Amino acid sequence: MTQQGRPSSPGNNLDPWYSSYAARAAGLAASEVRALFAVASRPEVVSLAGGMPFVSALPEDLVTGAMDRVMREQGPTALQYGSGQGVPALREQILDVMALEGISARASDVVVTTGSQHALELFSKLFLDPGDVVISEGPSYVTAMVIFKSYQAEVSHVPMDDDGLQPEALRQRIAALTAEGKRIKFLYTIPTFHNPAGVTLAESRRAEILEIAKQNGILVLEDNPYGLLYFDKEPPKALRSLDEEGVVYLGTFSKTLAPGFRVGWALAPHAIREKLILANEAAVLSPSSFSQLVISEYLSSADWKGQIDTFRGLYRERKQTMISALEEHLPTCTWTNPSGGFYVWLTLPEGLDSKAMLPRAVKELVAYTPGTAFYGDGGGAQNVRLSFCYPTPEQIRVGVRRLANVVNGEIDLLHTFGGSSSLSARNTERTYNAPPPDMS
Repeated sequence: MTQQGRPSSPGNNLDPWYSSYAARAAGLAASEVRALFAVASRPEVVSLAGGMPFVSALPEDLVTGAMDRVMREQGPTALQYGSGQGVPALREQILDVMALEGISARASDVVVTTGSQHALELFSKLFLDPGDVVISEGPSYVTAMVIFKSYQAEVSHVPMDDDGLQPEALRQRIAALTAEGKRIKFLYTIPTFHNPAGVTLAESRRAEILEIAKQNGILVLEDNPYGLLYFDKEPPKALRSLDEEGVVYLGTFSKTLAPGFRVGWALAPHAIREKLILANEAAVLSPSSFSQLVISEYLSSADWKGQIDTFRGLYRERKQTMISALEEHLPTCTWTNPSGGFYVWLTLPEGLDSKAMLPRAVKELVAYTPGTAFYGDGGGAQNVRLSFCYPTPEQIRVGVRRLANVVNGEIDLLHTFGGSSSLSARNTERTYNAPPPDMS
């Protein structure tokens, strides 16, 4: 260092402090989902990319009424620091929410966090050392992988099918990693209405997956943002309902109420719970008292189960619209047909690359998330995540029609160039002279 405190090494051309960062900072990178937001927010672009809940379906008085009552009756408390574990009344109410998925628990084992992603960050901070391995489904939630990599962990994917994570593939992956001398810290899973695949782990597999984890001394981290957003039939009970000691459960109000409150929670065995509280206090001192009290008031005074029913009906209609549009416009592709949640996982024809295709999709005024965003090993090039939660049914139809223009144009190009290799291997900066987008 110089006397002025500046780094003695030049850094890089953009950041003079580059050489001063901790090694773990190399794992921090903007996700492909985040990078899409600037483009997808343009009004002329139909975004099938982001997993944003349709908060406009919330009656205004449900939330504003709760806010008004909190400020009138508990204003000084709402605006003050709070407990690092969370508001006791809200933790009791969270038990009622989790009971809908078969979970029996104690409020003392619930830790409220600033969204469930914050819980994921705290859990990773507690458990991951450089070189550790996290097993997850392939594909998996993009930001979870960003977090794991920021703690210099390796993500090892296990394949799924229409019934979710494959038990035998999990056994084989654990055996292979163990033979390599790898240290497996936990299994990260989204078993219900998976993000991004949309599939649900079959009831017949749930106990088997937990038994495999138990036999190998592997903790299970169950991430469950969408479990209450089923369309017709309730999904199997949560993994945590089957195992209290071997599962840490993450929940959130972001999908069943609104993400702007930033309130989630972790349900953990006692010893892990204690460390999560300490980590929570170290990170944020305490989660927002105001947000917690507003949600607590909402759960006390509103028909919150009826509101979830409203969301279910809305998302059911949009999913059906997307499936119908795909059947009409993209018969050359295949896709999952979720029974809840927000996402359809599309598989493109052989030879197409979803990431390379994205700039041309934006030119067609449609945005999606390329499948490569959901793998830590470079996989997913032939896949696309389509979100039906936020756009209207008409926007979904227009968006899928525009996407079909792009896919069909790519297929034509592939045939023109002989189909000997994928388009991703060709010059990805070439201009795709697509026809004008259908603005109807």
